[in-house]
Amino acid sequence: MITIHVATAERQELVMMTESVQESVSASSVPEGICVVFCPHTTAGITLNSQVDPLTLTDLVDEIDRLVPTRIDFRHIFDTPSDAAGHIKASIVGNSISIPISDGRLALGSSQGVFFWEFDGPRQRQLQVQIVGVE
Repeated sequence: MITIHVATAERQELVMMTESVQESVSASSVPEGICVVFCPHTTAGITLNSQVDPLTLTDLVDEIDRLVPTRIDFRHIFDTPSDAAGHIKASIVGNSISIPISDGRLALGSSQGVFFWEFDGPRQRQLQVQIVGVE
């Protein structure tokens, strides 16, 4: 397993991770297989989305905030209201993705990118990458 460290700068942000994940695939020397990216945090997630238009990321943040606004009436506020909202957002977005590997490359669509999604930053985070295949 490979660990990728992510430093977030904002309370909520999407961080492009495609290149880091591809570097992990390249270092594995696996030409055909699958890459699993796992986010071991309860207030962050991992997602695939368009890396072509930066406004896509703005829309994603706006819409997740519309669906799950930070508020003080959550029943499970252990730390802060943004922590409680982050738990719900992370459950909606998810904590893992699987991407096929073909010819030693992530088999992503032409506009797809891998994004780490911070919901309660800024923080030091990590992603775990597991690559399975034939060398």
